[in-house]
Amino acid sequence: MNGTPPDWLPPLVLFSDYGGNWEAYLEALYTWFKWDFIDSKPVFQGKRLGLKRYPLSQGKEATFWHMTSEGSDEENRTPDFRRCERIRWPKPVIENDTDPAVKVWRNQRGRENRICLWLVQENYLVVLTDRGEYILPWTAYLVEKPHQQRKLEREYAEYRRCNP
Repeated sequence: MNGTPPDWLPPLVLFSDYGGNWEAYLEALYTWFKWDFIDSKPVFQGKRLGLKRYPLSQGKEATFWHMTSEGSDEENRTPDFRRCERIRWPKPVIENDTDPAVKVWRNQRGRENRICLWLVQENYLVVLTDRGEYILPWTAYLVEKPHQQRKLEREYAEYRRCNP
């Protein structure tokens, strides 16, 4: 991380603040997620944000698990503490999409029309899916590998070249 983070970025939610108790930490993470994406009815560029609710696991929506864990098998995702710590970041990144600190572009992943919001200074990426009438927060994670960062830079540059 370089420099001072934007003043709109909340602090990390640390596992150590919950005495190493996974169940208490998980409930705290879900409370933040629920506050940001269920209770507060957020919007992105005038469109309402929905949620990928299913498959529900442990009574929690699929989007929650995509923001706190990793893995391609929905039933066996692994907790990712870097994602967990940043559970309070996706909503402010989405809401501050016009801040120069956030690079925003669209791309296609298969048949999905995705919107990438990259807080470059923190190497944090939020991915949304545009479903026409509404937007789905899809995932959010720390982009730690230099080759992934370079790929995002290329995607963004290509998008800006084609969409000045």
